[in-house]
Amino acid sequence: MTHAIPKEEKLRNLLRSLGGMGKALVAFSGGLDSTFLLHAAREALGDGALAATIVTAYMPEAEREDAIRAAKEMGARHLLLEVPFPEILRHNPPERCYLCKRTLFGLLREAAAAEGVAHVLDGTNLDDLDDYRPGMKALGELGIESPLLAEGLTKRDIRELSRERGLPAWDKPAGACLLSRIPHGVVVEDAELKRIDQAESFLKEIGFAAVRLRSHGDLARIEVPRELVGELVEADRRHGIDARLKTLGYRHVAVDLGGYRMGSLNEQTP
Repeated sequence: MTHAIPKEEKLRNLLRSLGGMGKALVAFSGGLDSTFLLHAAREALGDGALAATIVTAYMPEAEREDAIRAAKEMGARHLLLEVPFPEILRHNPPERCYLCKRTLFGLLREAAAAEGVAHVLDGTNLDDLDDYRPGMKALGELGIESPLLAEGLTKRDIRELSRERGLPAWDKPAGACLLSRIPHGVVVEDAELKRIDQAESFLKEIGFAAVRLRSHGDLARIEVPRELVGELVEADRRHGIDARLKTLGYRHVAVDLGGYRMGSLNEQTP
């Protein structure tokens, strides 16, 4: 069982595996997993490790900045690939994650080929197998490698190893693209993505690191961990959350009493 293997041994195996690649391009979001993977690739490959971040309209601006800052701190060469909104995603289809991964990782494959790099890596880990991850099918089709998964590293392993090494994203909450804030089948406008990003940035600034703003037209539904719902209501009195979000064009601002959970817009109503 990979869970029984000490995380230090998994790391040694990871570095050995990466070292045999010669060169590798890391799909780099600046989040916990890809930051740890890039750090390990740099340790194993030195300048043979290249980071690449695809910048889309549905990537939060703060994540772009985090990726740039983290790559610089690790001394990694960093490609920023600005990509227009893929029209195949314009109606936010249920298979969005698969279509997105297939499109964007295809571009990473092309970028790697232009650099003479055969290995394209992503930060999927063992715990991701417990989630609904339709995008993983696209990674398999494109031959994208997931070395953290291959060595059985869990989210806890990665967080602990990252903390021990002082990596910038060791305590960063899980992220997701802004399309996940909009119901399937809704036409996605760039202005709406920007509005969601601005709303979530404000909520994070006032202390809610793990937050989702689900956008339903003129209604904003805020999700925070259930134990923080009371704090969110109190924060409205101090920071004017309702008023701030209404300046962004929302007519109604609601708190989801069910709390934050990944993929809540995928839930079926009984």
